[in-house]
Amino acid sequence: MEATATQEPANSDEQKAVMALEHLTGPCRGTMTWLWQPAINLWLNPEGYVHLFTAETGQTDGIPIARLHRAEDSYVIEAAEGQRIWVNGQRVSTRLLKDLDTIEFGENGPISRCNLYDDRHRAPESVGGILSDTVAYFRSSRQPLARRLLKSLGQALGRLTRETTILFRLGVVLALLVLAGLAYQQNRMDAMLQQQIASGVAELEGFSRVLARSREDALTPRDLEALSQELQGQLATASERVTQLERRSEASTNVIAQATPFVLFLQGAYGFRETASGRMLRRVLDANGRPVTMANGLPMLSLDGEGPVAERQLTGTGFVAGPDSILVTNRHVGMPWEQDANITTLVAQGLEPVMTRFIGFMPGRTEAVNVELVAASEVADVAILRPVDPETPLTGLRLASQPPDPGDEVIVMGYPTGLRSMLAQAGEAFVEKLRASEDTDFWNVANRLAAAGRIVPLASRGIVGRASDESIVYDAETTRGGSGGPVLDINGEVVAVNAAILPEYGGSNLGVPIDEVRKLLEAAAVN
Repeated sequence: MEATATQEPANSDEQKAVMALEHLTGPCRGTMTWLWQPAINLWLNPEGYVHLFTAETGQTDGIPIARLHRAEDSYVIEAAEGQRIWVNGQRVSTRLLKDLDTIEFGENGPISRCNLYDDRHRAPESVGGILSDTVAYFRSSRQPLARRLLKSLGQALGRLTRETTILFRLGVVLALLVLAGLAYQQNRMDAMLQQQIASGVAELEGFSRVLARSREDALTPRDLEALSQELQGQLATASERVTQLERRSEASTNVIAQATPFVLFLQGAYGFRETASGRMLRRVLDANGRPVTMANGLPMLSLDGEGPVAERQLTGTGFVAGPDSILVTNRHVGMPWEQDANITTLVAQGLEPVMTRFIGFMPGRTEAVNVELVAASEVADVAILRPVDPETPLTGLRLASQPPDPGDEVIVMGYPTGLRSMLAQAGEAFVEKLRASEDTDFWNVANRLAAAGRIVPLASRGIVGRASDESIVYDAETTRGGSGGPVLDINGEVVAVNAAILPEYGGSNLGVPIDEVRKLLEAAAVN
């Protein structure tokens, strides 16, 4: 906006206040027109510019719009004859202006804001000016460096607090609040991350603890020595009891003999793999190639480890069903990681469970068969496996068309206690030979048993106590480890899949009805 002023104030007493019109609209929006004269006329030219003229100066093109004269350390504005002005949205003919009042000059004139500068209204300093003054003081002062620095900072903070605009101060406060909020949120996220990391470490330690227990469950030379001493005691008695059960009925003997070749001893191991990279969770080795253990004695595990894959080993039972090389077992045998308490946290850290090895031994055969999971039921503890690249198709046990009735006799077959039960059956000479070789590897022991023809399932007889669509309850003598074995009727047909033992209920067992296997077979065929 164009402004003309032809007269300077006569002396400092005359200049009691200064006003600046900050133009908010019009051709010169964003500029300032300064007033200090006792009285001044405002003219509006055709282009929308406001011109200032004192009584001593002539006029140019345009029309008079208002007159300003000093009063009470401010200015009074008077509308020119026949002209209209508005102050703060109200039409006025005369008004004493106050700081930050807004003036609209005529219908087509600009809108301007009054800014008073006196003892009560000081011009706000720019941040750049304050910082420039601070740097100038710091450079020119002859005070000691520490005092200069403290005083410079104090002056800068004081002036930023007192002399900047209210809007700037509010902006600074708002920014500090936002930063404080972000810092608080970041601290919370950091705390949560630390908790997750701590939880992940705890879960990793938990998996290490499981692995340690798995190693404890594996055979050791001491175990073999104890087993050798017990063979003529408790285990021999148990074997005789099983033999007596088998001799109770010629039919039972025939059923056991016919079913034995189709009952598999399953061995497996699983670990955890990083989904993104495919790296396996491994044991950490030191510079000498020895496994590193943590302070609590558990093995240290890492995706960057160079040791063997951290595996959890398992055993179970399965059986061949029907004519199409279908193997049936429990879901918790085919997907053993679901019973691992560490699975949720490890998966949340980007890891996935994966079978590292899964094999089955069939009685009478010396070579193991590699197996893989085909399908697992979402409602029952059953799963379907199949051999990987079988040499010849396998034909197995028949599935019963009707469920058993309470009081019916059933025969349960499987490998309870895994390797230990077969070693017990193998005899003292075999155990002594194995102990002398000092080879108690989980996989090698099973291979030795297979080569010696010692992989034979145990069989026990029981009575059905209850039968429903969800489960079949029977009291056959068995124990943990026989999961996935067939439950046969006296005709040699599979009526259920052995799933769980309930020792607190007099040795009762739970089996999954064979109808659940049929449903799973149908669903797998559809998929």
